[in-house]
Amino acid sequence: MLILQNISYVHPNKDLLFQHINLTVQDNDKIGLIGNNGSGKSTLLKIIAGELSPASGSLQCGEKPYYIPQIFGQFNHLTVAEALNVHGKIKALNAIINGSIDEQDFHNLNDDWTIEERCTEALAYWQLEKVSLSQKMETLSGGQKTKVFLAGIKIHQPALILLDEPSNHLDNAARTQLYELAKNTKAAFIVVSHDRTLLNLFNSISELTGNGINSYGGNYEFYLEQKALENNARMQSLEETEKAVRKAKEKERETIERQQKLDSRGKKKSEKAGVAKIMMNTLRNNAEQSTSKLKSVHNEKIGGLNQDLKDKRDAIPDIDKIKFGFNHSNLHKGKMLFSATNINIIYGNKKLWKDNLNIEIFSGERLAIKGSNGSGKTSLINIITGKIKTGTGNTFNAVNKWYYIDQDYSLIDNSLNVYEQAQKYNTSNLQEHEVKIRLNRFLFDKTVWDKSCKSLSGGERMRLMLCCITLSNTAPELLIFDEPTNNLDIQNIEILTKAINEYEGSLIVVSHDEYFLKEINVNKEIQL
Repeated sequence: MLILQNISYVHPNKDLLFQHINLTVQDNDKIGLIGNNGSGKSTLLKIIAGELSPASGSLQCGEKPYYIPQIFGQFNHLTVAEALNVHGKIKALNAIINGSIDEQDFHNLNDDWTIEERCTEALAYWQLEKVSLSQKMETLSGGQKTKVFLAGIKIHQPALILLDEPSNHLDNAARTQLYELAKNTKAAFIVVSHDRTLLNLFNSISELTGNGINSYGGNYEFYLEQKALENNARMQSLEETEKAVRKAKEKERETIERQQKLDSRGKKKSEKAGVAKIMMNTLRNNAEQSTSKLKSVHNEKIGGLNQDLKDKRDAIPDIDKIKFGFNHSNLHKGKMLFSATNINIIYGNKKLWKDNLNIEIFSGERLAIKGSNGSGKTSLINIITGKIKTGTGNTFNAVNKWYYIDQDYSLIDNSLNVYEQAQKYNTSNLQEHEVKIRLNRFLFDKTVWDKSCKSLSGGERMRLMLCCITLSNTAPELLIFDEPTNNLDIQNIEILTKAINEYEGSLIVVSHDEYFLKEINVNKEIQL
């Protein structure tokens, strides 16, 4: 169905993105394509879809794939029919119904007399009954736009489907439908996603790097098991190389000391024997050359070991290099942080929630706020943080320090550079070198201290935000995350998960990512 052979891609600025990409997709294959941000996953999908051309290599595809890119508003100027690529047929069908006998209309329709019915049925399947084919895409929410393109699968019945982060804007109900589609559709899939529930439905995981694709014949859980084995082997090899470096340096020291003792002993014997001065100089030069040769041999060996050591350290996953070090000294479990009795928000004469809410949040709890889009999740967070007042009921709030972290990590000030952003949160009055050590712990070395926060990726913004929280003189009692995994790759989701699991304070998370909620040990839910 699809064969990629030795594909490479070079950016317009001549930078190489990836090379040596080989991939074969058979009928009914369901492949999860993963890789770090910037590895080229979306670019590879565009190459397969025919929207970009590779710098080298060959691509064979039996038929044109159905491609759903990430939705950023790039289709806002289109109608729903145009986005679904059915506008030509719909226009021809309407013309024929209204009496047209133009051959071009019949050619455009291509005997697809049920096209309008199939479109209506497909849109209804994705709860878009009120969306018309003539409606502009700009009038729809992010989740609705994604559903429009997902409806296109039912309309066009493609043999190969390419999806780029399809669950980003979907609520839980729509995600469940997507999972059913992935399980039951006979078409082949290549899906770029950080949705690990979705990735667990596939029969193969392919990891994209700059130098090729590594494929694992199983779902995401199988991939994790294999990666754990690989990483354990790397760590063991790293430890062995570190021992070899220490042993080589010790051997070098012992050998040179022994040679120097022999030289010194030989010099004393020569002096006692009354050897001529010119001969003494010759002996001294020989001794120096001998020591120099020994040093050269050992330096070459140690240099090779050090390069091997560097290569092995570079191969260790970033998550194993990060040190968090949260200060939890002022956190006490069981303290009442927030309570609400019979609260609601009134818009005109209408309540936001059908039933008034009663909520208690204690220190140390991990709470998930769930609900479909528009159910009032953000409004409830604004009540908890004191940004808005309730229309009914009473609230009690004893939170002294909290952070609200949205999916864009907006607490990062785009006008600052990385070091200035860290200093902004340095309420512990750490010295400059201590702040920079902390930045290094979160993978910000000296090459990026002057980098503008505006140019940081989603994963970098997340890591910098975590670093800032650890720089504070006291840990926050409450962290609130609003869809924190939406703009992160899997590696950065794992970093965030590890950080959250080290945090001992209270946690409120709004997320449709059930896998993530399970990983961070959520123990309480509010369903709106």
